[in-house]
Amino acid sequence: MIKVLVKFCFASFGFVGAALADEDPFAEVREQLELCATCHGEGGAEPLDETIPILAGQHLYYVYVQLKDFKSGLRENDIMGPMAGELEKAQMLLIAEYYSLQAWPRMDYEFDGANAGLGRPAAGAGQCVQCHLGGWEGASRVPRLAGQSPVYLEKTMLDFKAKLRNNSPAKSSLLSSFADKQINGMAAMLGGM
Repeated sequence: MIKVLVKFCFASFGFVGAALADEDPFAEVREQLELCATCHGEGGAEPLDETIPILAGQHLYYVYVQLKDFKSGLRENDIMGPMAGELEKAQMLLIAEYYSLQAWPRMDYEFDGANAGLGRPAAGAGQCVQCHLGGWEGASRVPRLAGQSPVYLEKTMLDFKAKLRNNSPAKSSLLSSFADKQINGMAAMLGGM
């Protein structure tokens, strides 16, 4: 009787342990997600400052490709490169899935909008909305831009223009056709959406 009771207890605890693990599909990357939160905020929704992008609600494939690019060095960043370098493909996919399932926050960013009037015609020129779509919400491998930090957006666009960011050559070519004031205006417009 005692042997049966012991077996039952171990079996029960095993099922409870398995059930708890099933409750958190991101258990394997929970430690990495906690590390991500130190800069990107809880759930990727409240970055430490405006130079850091919102990840909450961003597209799964986009986040995965960025992690992969950080790992390979195609996208350079002194902080993200080493962190992504330690991740396996399955972990990158789980992290990307986690952020894609979070709700996109409404941050109500304030940004120097002196050039915002220049942003609308530049952004509406056609090429940008072909990929980022009319509402600037992006899809799949194309990031959502609406409501992203204007400071982050401006720096990112200027980095593409100057070819400091090399993981999307088409963006470098496109953004090189815009004046810095137009890029500033696009960042203000997009951040305020």
